[in-house]
Amino acid sequence: VQLQASGGGLVQAGGSLNISCAASGSTFVIIGMGWYRLSPGKQRELVASMTNSGDATYGDSVKGRFAISRDNAKNMVYLQMNNLKPTDTAVYYCNANSPVVPHDYWGQGTQVTVSS
Repeated sequence: VQLQASGGGLVQAGGSLNISCAASGSTFVIIGMGWYRLSPGKQRELVASMTNSGDATYGDSVKGRFAISRDNAKNMVYLQMNNLKPTDTAVYYCNANSPVVPHDYWGQGTQVTVSS
């Protein structure tokens, strides 16, 4: 499975941004897709994930501001980020998980920078 993220960039606090990720290859093994983020000095953090059946999970810090969606037919996952804060600044990584080893696949990461 290969993951290609797009979007990201620089936005002012309070603004919105949408990032997307396309999966290719053996996508039939995927049971869920989502986003994690990593910023300097912090541990990798779950942002949001969604199973193939549409069950979504959000990190506490983004609940009510971010929305994850998927297009299973196109093997896409999207993250709509609203009311962005400087603390949302991070590299966002697309993730796909599978019951088959290696269980987790990662995209190349896309930078999101929120200025105050």
